[in-house]
Amino acid sequence: MALPLEDLRVLDLSRLLPGPFCSLLLADCGADVVKVEDTGMGDYARWSPPFHEGVEKSAAGALFLALNRNKRSIRINLKSEEGRELLLKLAQDADIVLESFRPGVLDRLGVGYDALKAVNPGIVYCAISGYGQDGPYAQRAGNDKNYLANAGLLGLTGDVGGPPVQSAAQIADIGAGSLMAAFAILAAVRERDRSGEGQSIDISMTDGALAWMVMPSAVALAGGKPPRRGEGELAGGLICYRPYECKDGWVSMGALEPKFWKLWCEGTGHEELIEKQFERAGSEAHKQVEAVFMERTRAQWAEFAEQHDCCVEPLLEVEEALESELFKARGMVTGLTQPGATNPVRTVASPLAFSRTPVDNDRLPAPSLGEHTHEVLAAAGYDAEQIAALEASGAIGGLSDASGSFLS
Repeated sequence: MALPLEDLRVLDLSRLLPGPFCSLLLADCGADVVKVEDTGMGDYARWSPPFHEGVEKSAAGALFLALNRNKRSIRINLKSEEGRELLLKLAQDADIVLESFRPGVLDRLGVGYDALKAVNPGIVYCAISGYGQDGPYAQRAGNDKNYLANAGLLGLTGDVGGPPVQSAAQIADIGAGSLMAAFAILAAVRERDRSGEGQSIDISMTDGALAWMVMPSAVALAGGKPPRRGEGELAGGLICYRPYECKDGWVSMGALEPKFWKLWCEGTGHEELIEKQFERAGSEAHKQVEAVFMERTRAQWAEFAEQHDCCVEPLLEVEEALESELFKARGMVTGLTQPGATNPVRTVASPLAFSRTPVDNDRLPAPSLGEHTHEVLAAAGYDAEQIAALEASGAIGGLSDASGSFLS
């Protein structure tokens, strides 16, 4: 069965998390994603600790395996003239180029958007960066936490009077970077199908994080004062919508609609709390609710929720979530055996569920560094002698067993 994006070719020059997660979404949907790595150690994520349990330490790191299934890897030295010419040749038959360098890096190498557009006017070029391709912060270094701080999101996260709390998931990297980029890429491809012209896309992870702040931003732009840390209605400020400690762990209450709160109150025998649903954290009603939750274990609250359908769920550790009945039934954990590994490597599957053209999580294992260099060049019209000459000159690299550390 045809996959949704199997007619698209992507040259992915990005590294680490935001770009590779974006291209993973495309690859799982069938796009031919070719990772363009350097002739040194390649994508830094290859050497990220910790290694997945059961995977030999000579294999790629767990993070790399999770982000790079269904992709092929080639190694090109873009600092050489032959390497630059090779990338431009590959771009002639590509639909999309994805990169995550600081603004201007590829332009200085001679393979930026203008150079790619000259050889392929239909190319869709997407650059993911921390602060955008222009503006006063364009050349600043940054990471997820910095982008969330500049967008105002980090300042609203945490309990009243407490320090800001960083999310365990990379909101700016993935939500504001990868997902925005994937949407923009497919929108640009759709437009190119009508006009015949490609375009460049500027994805700023900080811009994207600000877009995630649509609700508090709307309040501020209308002249109001957004809630401070821990005071937001959906950020722990209401007693009906926050985590609670129980006898042996934590549970989450999401009883925002009055009917769900009423069901919880009636089920626990505390009808007197029904009218106090929207009282604030720290109130006497909050203390009473805390005491009620401490009367039962997580398992008992899970059983309670089954009976009363009141938006109460146990707060799971990651290991528990991955083994849960929910995600097993949804097929959200997949596994492939990497070359050279003795056990299958399990990763989180694509969350995209199509009725007619389902994604393929397990088409290809994550590639070894430079595993497909010769294959991709041969398909582009280079013969064995030319490939050997390019490799001898250092313009390309073949299959490599390079090792190192993400932290070095």
